[in-house]
Amino acid sequence: MLTSIAKKDDIRTIAHLDMDAFFASVELLRYPELKGLPVVVGGGSASKPVKSEDGRWIFSTLSNYAGRGVVTTCTYEARVFGIHSALGLMKAAKLAPQAILLPSDFNSYKMYSHLFKAAVSKIAPTIEDRGIDEIYMDLSGLTDDFYKLITKIQNAVYEATGLSCSIGVAPNKLLAKICSDLEKPKGLTIIGTADIETKIWPLSVKKINGIGPKATEKLAKLNIHTIQDLAKAELELLQLNFGRTYSAWLHQVAWGIDERPITTHTEPKSISRETTFKQDLHVIENRKTLTEVLNQLCEKVADDLIRKGYKGKTIGVKIRFSDFTTITRDITLQEYSYNLVYIRAGARKCLTRISFEKKIRLIGIRVTGLEKLGNNQIIESTLQGQLAWNFG
Repeated sequence: MLTSIAKKDDIRTIAHLDMDAFFASVELLRYPELKGLPVVVGGGSASKPVKSEDGRWIFSTLSNYAGRGVVTTCTYEARVFGIHSALGLMKAAKLAPQAILLPSDFNSYKMYSHLFKAAVSKIAPTIEDRGIDEIYMDLSGLTDDFYKLITKIQNAVYEATGLSCSIGVAPNKLLAKICSDLEKPKGLTIIGTADIETKIWPLSVKKINGIGPKATEKLAKLNIHTIQDLAKAELELLQLNFGRTYSAWLHQVAWGIDERPITTHTEPKSISRETTFKQDLHVIENRKTLTEVLNQLCEKVADDLIRKGYKGKTIGVKIRFSDFTTITRDITLQEYSYNLVYIRAGARKCLTRISFEKKIRLIGIRVTGLEKLGNNQIIESTLQGQLAWNFG
């Protein structure tokens, strides 16, 4: 699917680059013998391959998995079976028990992420970093031959990493992101505003970034399934069901309108850490374990604040129970802080406002309301580590 961008769209030309099955593709570089096979990434250390006496790798399969992990990513061969990111590994095992299971190696993924972004920046310097495996690029004014430019970028990414990527080019970020997912892997899709009705409108509303499963289901009840359905829907109907702000956004994006600029630098809105337990824990019977985990999470958040140069004013606790219900509690400090003592104290106050009637599946600590530390601000590290406390 390739269409030249009309001259009137040259004022703003945005590209979205999405690495193809990124984590799984990195693993295939390490284990090339798995190419063409269904491979799932997301297992723990127990799924780490081991070498046999004759030097061959022995891989775990989903059929041998028992636990509560979820799929981080998978190869396109595994997706044929209905496996996808965030799916429980036990459910994935029922779909494709023969699929190879590998542990996640985020240090390697971060390294390859740095490599592909560095390669792209030499060609298209105006980049918005959207995560470990995707970026936006502002290509406005760089060339009239975007096919040649994008091919050059894809080749540079492959030369730097040995990995492929898919790229969408459009007048704005919204359309570019949709386009990058239309042809995978190694895809290249270029559209202009004249192509919206023929190329974008026939797609499902869930292709729009920002319309999640719940909104998709709600729209379906209104007989709105495609982006064209959404574009033609009465604004009053949308407002009645989604509220004024979200319905206005729905109406705009259905017509391909998106004025968001490329942002080359953003400040974090929060710093957080969380952990999911291998088995549900009881607040009384497992108090010691819960206390240790909470203290560790608070220490890591405090370290992250100092390392990144921030202090925060709001401390939050996140608890997910065994039935998957999730609650959060927050408390605002009188002053900004990066100190472990105050983070722990704030977390403890949050915990007193939670009723622990069910076992705990996940726990998290978050600091929001961030502010940059001043250059002359002294980090009093001697306070870090004092005042440990018990869970509950």
